[in-house]
Amino acid sequence: MKKLAVLLVLFLLLTLSLYAQVKKGDTAWVSSKTLALKTSTWFFAGTRGTLQMGDQVSVLQVNGNWAEVRSSGNASLSGWTAVTNLSTRRIVASGAAVTASEVSMAGKGFSQEVEDSYKTSGELNFDDVDKTETNSVSLDDLYKFVVEGHLVTGE
Repeated sequence: MKKLAVLLVLFLLLTLSLYAQVKKGDTAWVSSKTLALKTSTWFFAGTRGTLQMGDQVSVLQVNGNWAEVRSSGNASLSGWTAVTNLSTRRIVASGAAVTASEVSMAGKGFSQEVEDSYKTSGELNFDDVDKTETNSVSLDDLYKFVVEGHLVTGE
C-alpha cells in the first residue's frame, strides 16, 4: 500500500510540474488551436478578438482559473481566457502536419512514440477520436442547451 501511495504522490508531482501556472507579468503563448479573448471571466462572455496557437501574450492579471492577457502582436487586443489555454513555454510547431491537439498531447507526455506503441498493441482504434474532434457546437447553441436544461453556467 505504501508503494502505491508513493507512486501516486510522484505522479501528482510530475503532473503538476507539467502545468506551470501563469502569473501576473509573465510572458505566455497560446497553446490551443484558436483562442477567443473574452470580455470577462464568464465562459459565455462576449469575444474581443481571436488569437492563434503559438501567439505570444503578456499576462496582465490572474483571477482563479482565468488570466487577462494582452497580445504581443496587437497591443490593442486584450481579454480573458482560461489559464489552460496558455503555456509558459514557447510553442513552436515544425511542419504543417502538426495539429494543436498533437502539441497539447505532447505537452502531457503523449508523444508519437507513445502513440505508435499503443497502435502496435492492436487494441486501440483512433478513428472515433479523430471523428469526434471534428464536431463543433456554437456558443449560442451551447448556452441555449445549458439554460433550457437548467444547468449551472459556472463562473
